[in-house]
Amino acid sequence: MQDAVGRADAILNAGRASRTAMITELSNTVASQKETTLEQRARCRLASSYTADSAREAMDLVYHDGGSKSFKRESRLAECWRDLHTVGQTVTLAPEWYPIGGRVYLGLEPGPRLR
Repeated sequence: MQDAVGRADAILNAGRASRTAMITELSNTVASQKETTLEQRARCRLASSYTADSAREAMDLVYHDGGSKSFKRESRLAECWRDLHTVGQTVTLAPEWYPIGGRVYLGLEPGPRLR
């Protein structure tokens, strides 16, 4: 369990760092009264998705090491696991943002969701 908690913390911090860096960049752009770029918007969506993925990965590590108590209905781990996996399927954090971001980086049309 100690290994899982240590790894989970490192994974969560990586996700937070990505999200925080992107929020700072966007805040600076908006504060200087400039328009955000398509690439910034793509990176913002990717940072959000990556942060959610990191939280789920960290939760999966702890959930797995929790053994058979993890999946019992009254288990706090089970509740957190379900919540994180549900949130990760919402429109704003859905995995479909990865290929949309990839299209931006490759100079392709990302589609209407990012405009």
